[in-house]
Amino acid sequence: MSYDSESPTPGRRRRLRGNLVIATAALVPTCLAGWLVWQAMDGSGGHDDKAKVLPLPSRSVGHTSTDDKRPAGGRTPTVTVTATPPGATAAAPSPSTQSAPPVGPLSGPLAGKVVVIDPGHNPKNFQHPTEINRQVDIGTNTKECDTTGTETIGGDYTEAAFTLDVSHRLRAILEKLGATVTYTQDNDHAWGPCVDERARIGNAAKADAVVSVHADGSAEGNHGFHVILPALVDAGKANTAQIVAPSRELGVRIAGKFVHATGMPPSNYIGDGTGLDVRKDLGGLNLSTVPKVFIECGNMQDSGDAKLLTSGDWRQKAAQGIADGIDSFLTK
Repeated sequence: MSYDSESPTPGRRRRLRGNLVIATAALVPTCLAGWLVWQAMDGSGGHDDKAKVLPLPSRSVGHTSTDDKRPAGGRTPTVTVTATPPGATAAAPSPSTQSAPPVGPLSGPLAGKVVVIDPGHNPKNFQHPTEINRQVDIGTNTKECDTTGTETIGGDYTEAAFTLDVSHRLRAILEKLGATVTYTQDNDHAWGPCVDERARIGNAAKADAVVSVHADGSAEGNHGFHVILPALVDAGKANTAQIVAPSRELGVRIAGKFVHATGMPPSNYIGDGTGLDVRKDLGGLNLSTVPKVFIECGNMQDSGDAKLLTSGDWRQKAAQGIADGIDSFLTK
């Protein structure tokens, strides 16, 4: 689930040098031949597959959007909250400094490109309810600083663990391609950072692309992935006019590559089969000034999707699919 969002109703939810030869992507399986994303990709792969500009669906009627990462109408993850001792104040998240700059120039197709990976949630968020429930300005309104994220039905695998694992794999792939990669958090904060700070980290890095990695927490039977794109917003501190088009292209490319790399179909409950969703209620998108998307890699509350999400082999495929999409976008 997106860290400053939840899935809509029903339910809510290191560096190596060298060149990498990018394999030409195969056509999407015929069962997805009518899929909008693949049409937008023109059914082609590689670095020259320009995305067409096609209208995308907005949030379907009847869906709700909140910032509580716990699945609405579904199972609420059970966690043990460790309260801050009386009179003590939990340490605020410090600026993300865990990603040291590369030593010397990198080579590869993404040399000179900056990618920020935003692993959704923080494994320690549940210990800091007061801090993460603090309201922050996202332009259109205020929302919780951050949320705990979802988990598998059995509670044995959390979204925060999933997003960090995929993000580590993703960084390794991108750095092999020559990109400079940083995180918004790497389990190195006491909590958060808040959704507005996550946006600022990408903006300050002047990132060529930012991807927020998540898994959804919808209901059993709801399965598949979807990529969330920023809507056109101009309110308060938020103005997405300059990033809507490039973010959309980034999202379309990631979606096309993700389905090919993982075999995961587009969501059957969001996006009308396109695997794409447009939202204006996410601070991480509203406050971004650089191309940014969220990807919900699957639904942790669906037993079928959970079987994939808990597989290390599949998470490597997920990271590869996201990396291929970023590569395609940055080398178009």
